[in-house]
Amino acid sequence: MNVLVLGSGGREHALAWKLSQSSRVRNVFVAPGNAGTQIDAENVPIAETDFAELASFAKRNEVGLTIVGPEAPLVAGVVDYFRDQGLKIFGPNKAAAQLEGSKSFCKQTLRSADVPTADYRVFREADAAARYIKDRFPHEGEDVNVVVKADGLAAGKGVTVCDTAEEALEAIDQIGRQRVFGDAGAQIIIEERLDGEEASVLAITDGKTILTLPPAQDHKPAYDDDQGPNTGGMGAYSPTPLVTPQVMAMVEEKVLVPTVHGMKRARNPFQGVLYAGLMMTNQGPKVLEYNVRFGDPECQPILMRLKSDLVDILEACAVGDLESIDPPEWDTRPAVCVVMASEGYPGSYEKGKPIRGLEEAAKLEDVKVFHAGTTMNGDQVVTNGGRVLGVTAIGDTISSAKLKAYTAVKCIRWDGAWCRKDISDKALRHS
Repeated sequence: MNVLVLGSGGREHALAWKLSQSSRVRNVFVAPGNAGTQIDAENVPIAETDFAELASFAKRNEVGLTIVGPEAPLVAGVVDYFRDQGLKIFGPNKAAAQLEGSKSFCKQTLRSADVPTADYRVFREADAAARYIKDRFPHEGEDVNVVVKADGLAAGKGVTVCDTAEEALEAIDQIGRQRVFGDAGAQIIIEERLDGEEASVLAITDGKTILTLPPAQDHKPAYDDDQGPNTGGMGAYSPTPLVTPQVMAMVEEKVLVPTVHGMKRARNPFQGVLYAGLMMTNQGPKVLEYNVRFGDPECQPILMRLKSDLVDILEACAVGDLESIDPPEWDTRPAVCVVMASEGYPGSYEKGKPIRGLEEAAKLEDVKVFHAGTTMNGDQVVTNGGRVLGVTAIGDTISSAKLKAYTAVKCIRWDGAWCRKDISDKALRHS
């Protein structure tokens, strides 16, 4: 069949790369794609939010399955639109996608399903949120244990972990008054800060069967040792020893199953990727947030390890027949993804910087350079985003996979390129 991937980031490049390996796939189209997807698939110059044009393209080109990469088209209802047109598509519908599109909806769902999560309050006005902080922490210099979040989509950046009341008030001002994150700041969530280490558990579900993928660990803060502002993710590795088989069983029993059943009971069944961002606390895993699509950059190392045909899995999920397929086969070796970013990210940055050394990196064994923020300027690959590349490698150990990934990173150059130097080091503490 022909398949269509929607999106233009590193996750979409990884999906296109893996789908192209299927014996069942004739052509992989990516809309709109990037300079990397152009190599592993065929780019289509249609915006991921132009549903009518995308559906028309899918019909004209006999696309048998469409896979949605990013969250924005899911929250906007692309799955509903395609299904109304009689097209097969992988992902949750608009109502179910609110698990990511609205943090308040997510928290309500978790509470009704009795899933462990942080206590929270929702505010529609910045003034009310600010009064809550001032009343709760009236003493100067008092320790603050809250996280302030924009309710809607903010590309992974609308979360501030606060150590002082001043930080909390500043976050409230940015979200609710300055509207730094636009309409995402229509509501403000203030929740208790959970202590522990974060991990990501992704599952594919058709609303009845749950297929859990190997656990991963993302690195959200910009700089080494988890310092600096939150980003969309500066790297990831899989599997993580933080999520033992016993912990994974607990996540399935206490988190994934009740969430899927709760959505079904609410007549809002979830179909697609359910991605649980978890905090491993002393009381066990607690849900920080849900995403409703493959994580970026978690998708890259996870798909690097997948040995089964991805098309079989996604198609079975899309038609509600996940129980009919065999469990996926995984490479037992770990994989590490290091994100190379533009100077200034996650703030403002320049585009159009020529990238050198990609051919040299591509020759390295067990390495795949996934493109995220790239485009072509004539014959030259140039930067076109904040997170530019996801340099991913697989190795016999975490250490060897890390070494291979950073060896490839050293091959690649552009003006202002940078990355974290400690991706996957957390694994060594649990090995």
